Amino acid sequence: MDTRTTSTGFKAVAKRKPVFIKVDQLTPGTQGHTLVVKVVSSKPVKVTNSKPTRSSMILSRPLHPIRISECLIGDETGTIVFTARNDQIDIMKPGATVILRNAKIEMFKGFMRIAVDKWGRVEVTELANFDVKEDNNLSLVEYELVDAIEE
Repeated sequence: MDTRTTSTGFKAVAKRKPVFIKVDQLTPGTQGHTLVVKVVSSKPVKVTNSKPTRSSMILSRPLHPIRISECLIGDETGTIVFTARNDQIDIMKPGATVILRNAKIEMFKGFMRIAVDKWGRVEVTELANFDVKEDNNLSLVEYELVDAIEE
């Protein structure tokens, strides 16, 4: 790894280039994915109030509603459901091309969903020139947790 010393005396590590993958390469339980995808559709799921925490009750902060929307996203290899939260919903408009950075696969009732939490980023990019392959939806494949018995 390439390191250098900054003006403050700290060692800085050079950032590594992102490795872009395709939707059909996603597997359950993985994280750190970077993808370029198109938004096919978006539908709001629910709006709830965040749970009050002890510190929010003491500081009497107002509760912020949590918005969740399920967006079908994809590339030329397939599609998957993206769980958009709060500000991400405003970015995930049908027809938009976005880059998902540090995305992770979450399991919901045995089905894969992709999400970007506070450690990742969703950003709009220029329109991609590929057609989304909608007949390969990875979120329609059900997975079952099986205990492996070693002999």
